[in-house]
Amino acid sequence: MELQENSVIIDDRLDRMLEPELAGHFTHAYCTAGQCEVTFNGQTFTMHEGDCMIIIANRLVSRVAPSADFMVTVVYVEQSFLQACTPHSNYGTRGGLSLYINPIMRLTEEERVICRRGFENVCYRMEHPHRFFHGDEIMAALQQLFIDFFECHARIEGEVEVTTQAAQVINRFVEMLERGDYRKNREVSYYADKLCVTPKYLSEVCKKVSGYSANSWINRYAAIDLVHLLKDKSLSLTDIAYMFDFSSQSHFSRFVQNNLGQKPSAFRT
Repeated sequence: MELQENSVIIDDRLDRMLEPELAGHFTHAYCTAGQCEVTFNGQTFTMHEGDCMIIIANRLVSRVAPSADFMVTVVYVEQSFLQACTPHSNYGTRGGLSLYINPIMRLTEEERVICRRGFENVCYRMEHPHRFFHGDEIMAALQQLFIDFFECHARIEGEVEVTTQAAQVINRFVEMLERGDYRKNREVSYYADKLCVTPKYLSEVCKKVSGYSANSWINRYAAIDLVHLLKDKSLSLTDIAYMFDFSSQSHFSRFVQNNLGQKPSAFRT
């Protein structure tokens, strides 16, 4: 794939995740000093010196609060270019799901050295490009960095073998959730039918790969979307219930209460 002007962006600011033009980029950050709180997917995480953070959906970031002495190296990678650079390993499926839950990786001293060098290599090659093979060298540098991430993440989370079939099913399942199918379809059977597997198989493979059931992932995506919509006061609660195809306002209210911990009206205060 050809390297475009904004395919890869090197920066020392983490708050650029909040910029609309970077909504389609993935964020890879290494903290070299201080700390920073990041609210992602409705939860707040703290990045400390020597930590790596990988945000696979910038649109889910709502707050970035660095300390006065915070220093960071950030590599923003556009999604399609990232996919071209990702190592051919089924582990990426598990890693990606886990990063939705916790984007912070606490590294060992050895891992810090390896990851820091990986970031430095990408930065150097962006600043000192080869004349004829710039795109290829950046893809190779990013792929090595991602392999290092896989290794660190597998050590933290524990290695779980993911078959090619399971990886394909999970990837397609996530694609449907990413495009918003949960707004009209929150039954596991709908996704299983589209994927040509049984609801039991889909739930089992989700549980094995991520630790969470298929139903949990459907509700998680719906809840994230609902939080943003409920805070938008230009939309009525009736409008939002209709967008999600709830059969009644009471059904809508119960879903929000069960998944967000409070009634829809609480988000309007």
